Amino acid sequence: MINKESVTQILDETRSCTVVAATKYGGVEDISELVELGISNIGENRVQAFLEKYEVLHDLDITWHFIGHLQSKKVKQVIDKIDYLHSLDRLSLAEEIQKHRNLPIKCFVEVNISGEASKYGLDPSEVVDFCAKMQNYDTIHIVGLMGMASLTDDEIIIENQFHLLSELKDQINKELDWDLDSLSMGMSNDYKIAIRQGATHLRLGSILFRNEE
Repeated sequence: MINKESVTQILDETRSCTVVAATKYGGVEDISELVELGISNIGENRVQAFLEKYEVLHDLDITWHFIGHLQSKKVKQVIDKIDYLHSLDRLSLAEEIQKHRNLPIKCFVEVNISGEASKYGLDPSEVVDFCAKMQNYDTIHIVGLMGMASLTDDEIIIENQFHLLSELKDQINKELDWDLDSLSMGMSNDYKIAIRQGATHLRLGSILFRNEE
């Protein structure tokens, strides 16, 4: 169930950002309500869940984001239905996108800014070289970088990790003569820190939903 008061507050706090609603635990009714309330950027983590929701809601004015890890073998199922991919992190994935996407897709390159082995994403040292190679794929349009901070109460750690992503964006722009302006970072527990560090796209989930416990 959507928390209308929270949605209203979030939209007021995040006017400089795009709120991508992470609807992993929400159904089609929840997404419809979010669209009515003013959140039309919808993010899904899992291919099957995305396909089920897209089938019902594709006539709504929704910008679809795939924000989870995308297996190469599942690319063809979703790649022509989504508007943004937030988890481009390997050449094999780029190759599958090139095979199956008809028009250029906006992509965020995923970076492992926390250094945790359990998280996906490129090592920060690999990002510039990876982005340079993406110029060989005409169906991929890099718009920015995506990262997830450590799950910790230490705001300094989180701030430093988001700052690293921002610095990497600047480095890419300088070394490749690009003009990236987007950063997908910040979730329900740390979005305010992400905004301070220049986030443009916030992936918010639990904060948009009412806790019924």
